[in-house]
Amino acid sequence: MAFRSVLSVTGADHSDQDVRTAASLCAEVGAYLSVLVMSPPPLIMPSPLLGDGIPEWPKQRAQAIARLDKRLRQIERFSQDMARLEKTSREIQTLLRATWLCYDVDTDYCDEATIGEVVRRRALCADLTIVGPSLLNDDRLGPFAINGSLFDTGKPVLFVPKGAEATLSPRRVLVGWDSRVEASRAVREALDLLCGAEDVRVTLVDPEATCNRNGADPGADIAAYLTRHGARVSVDRLPSAGKPAATVLAQHAIDMSADMIVMGAYGNRRLRERLFGGVTRWIVGKPPLPLFLAR
Repeated sequence: MAFRSVLSVTGADHSDQDVRTAASLCAEVGAYLSVLVMSPPPLIMPSPLLGDGIPEWPKQRAQAIARLDKRLRQIERFSQDMARLEKTSREIQTLLRATWLCYDVDTDYCDEATIGEVVRRRALCADLTIVGPSLLNDDRLGPFAINGSLFDTGKPVLFVPKGAEATLSPRRVLVGWDSRVEASRAVREALDLLCGAEDVRVTLVDPEATCNRNGADPGADIAAYLTRHGARVSVDRLPSAGKPAATVLAQHAIDMSADMIVMGAYGNRRLRERLFGGVTRWIVGKPPLPLFLAR
């Protein structure tokens, strides 16, 4: 599908690199850019009182004073975080005003339990969410933002690691294929990218010819589908030789000078931290290539 509306999620403490990357991609395809700046707050708990509400003297009173002091520091941090959010929002708007893009910039200050829901509502109304290196390296905000945009929406996410040259007009694309629903959805969501590429490699690792999954000719069915849409496709069937499939795919991406990897996102949404860690390890340990995932 064509990408006409793009979401970029960033943190109040992040650099502007993620937004610059998203803006560049939007300019490339003429898409509208929505930027969501987030800053998860500290957990503020009320101080418990004893008896009629007056702390007992002297130990309990000292503890109450310590709790009050802690809460005051949390309130002060809240004020600082809000100021930081507004400052980051103004800086991003100044950055985007210098472009020809249509855009909006919004902020949200919420607890960790609702980060995913806030991102989900925004991602539902976007064709693509872009996750840049700053969000990928944010262990606090990143897992929840990815969970909300990827698992809870059915929409694709483009991960752009540090050092990657991101484009929405890739020349060479590797498609990791295994005949599962998630891989099929990733192909469908990336269809415009794949049809515009010069070389699409549908890649299977240790495929088995089975009548109820891969078929007698593994990869031939999805290759035919893409060909009917005008994509230039070839099928590569690779042995794992005991290596993880991700390692085999990454090496093949290097060998073919791929500009992007398209894959299905697997796993239970409750395992968001595990997924986030897996994506991060993939990006850190593999070549700096944009990774297009769909659930």
